[in-house]
Amino acid sequence: MSLWKVAWRSIAQRALSSALTAFSMGLGIALVVAVLVIHGVVHQSFERGSQGYDLIVGAKGGQLQLVLNTVFYLGQPIENIPYDFYEEFIVGRFEPAVEAAVPVCMGHAYKGAPVVATVPEMFEKLTYLDGREYAFAEGSNFEQHNFYAAVAGATAARKIGLKLGGTFQPGVVAPDGHADHEDVPFEVVGILEPTGTPNDNVLFINMEGFFRCPAHAMEASSAKQLLEGGNHRDETHEHDADDHHHDHIHKEVTAILVCTRADRPQLAMSLREVINEGQVAQAVQPTRVIADFFQNVVGNLQLLLLMLAVLVVVVAGIGIMVSIYNSMSDRRHEIAVMRALGAGRTTVMAIILMESILLSLGGGLLGVVLGHGLIAALSPTIVEQTGVMVSALHFQWVELVLIPGLIVLATLVGYLPAAAAYRTDVAKSLTAAQ
Repeated sequence: MSLWKVAWRSIAQRALSSALTAFSMGLGIALVVAVLVIHGVVHQSFERGSQGYDLIVGAKGGQLQLVLNTVFYLGQPIENIPYDFYEEFIVGRFEPAVEAAVPVCMGHAYKGAPVVATVPEMFEKLTYLDGREYAFAEGSNFEQHNFYAAVAGATAARKIGLKLGGTFQPGVVAPDGHADHEDVPFEVVGILEPTGTPNDNVLFINMEGFFRCPAHAMEASSAKQLLEGGNHRDETHEHDADDHHHDHIHKEVTAILVCTRADRPQLAMSLREVINEGQVAQAVQPTRVIADFFQNVVGNLQLLLLMLAVLVVVVAGIGIMVSIYNSMSDRRHEIAVMRALGAGRTTVMAIILMESILLSLGGGLLGVVLGHGLIAALSPTIVEQTGVMVSALHFQWVELVLIPGLIVLATLVGYLPAAAAYRTDVAKSLTAAQ
């Protein structure tokens, strides 16, 4: 009979105690797996969410705040920049270095979903997830002249219950999180295929229609009167808001998503410097900002969680040691008989170490199954709340380290009871059993 079978039978004789010990190890490994997989998936989703364009141009302020608000729709916008500045990317001084420039206006919401005003090029010229093009599950993209048309992200449409032809009225998000100043209704003309990016949770509306909304026109009029120092009310402004030739001085954008020209790299490299040297706006590289954010903030948090998870595994390993060591007093006669039948001290010691390894690996396998099962169970909730797609089949390469790591841990914690078995006095144990 092989030593592994002997070790397995010894574990089976203490089935309840062994099962509980392995289960405690499994819980620790499940925590490690959950931390590794969720962090890896979230990191990947953040990086992919910031792809599809090279620069984000927005008002002067914090770079991280600009990226989180523009890409992930978190927090409030810094400030707005003039619409005229956006036109510099289309027909102005920045045009030679630009492949595509898409403006966005934020700060509005509908039933908890962010509402972003933009242009049709958002889904025609931009991509996501390493060059994938946007596709529509239903309907199609809105057209420039269809002022009050909208496109719904897959998750937003499902959560709110929007269908093709359905309407919604976006409102300005107040500091307390509520949406006020409800505007004219926008009609859903298209619903996007799921992308696995934050855009799944967003309602996109035609920017030209957004500029013609009464609430927006009222805000622009009030701001203009304040700057002019006047207290009078512009009686004709409501008519101007509906005029096709709406004055650009009343137009502002929150940010501009810029794709630079790959065939003119020198111009593209200097574009960010030129914008940042000016007084109007700043240009940031979203992928670099997200990488720094994860390295300096999220990475430290993940390391802390991972250390706590590893500590749980170590405690479970100590539990294995205590379980086997406490059983040694009941197994002295068994060990003495094995020795009397010709088993050497090293053989007995090896059997005890094998028991520790089997318990650790059994608990580790259970932990991997529990960890990925937990991720599968929480996946719908995570997608619903964050838009991050998580699957039970998401594995991280670092998980492969768990197997040799558990073997080393099992050898270390099994050494003490194995040494006790090694020192067992055969004569005394056989005499005490009589």
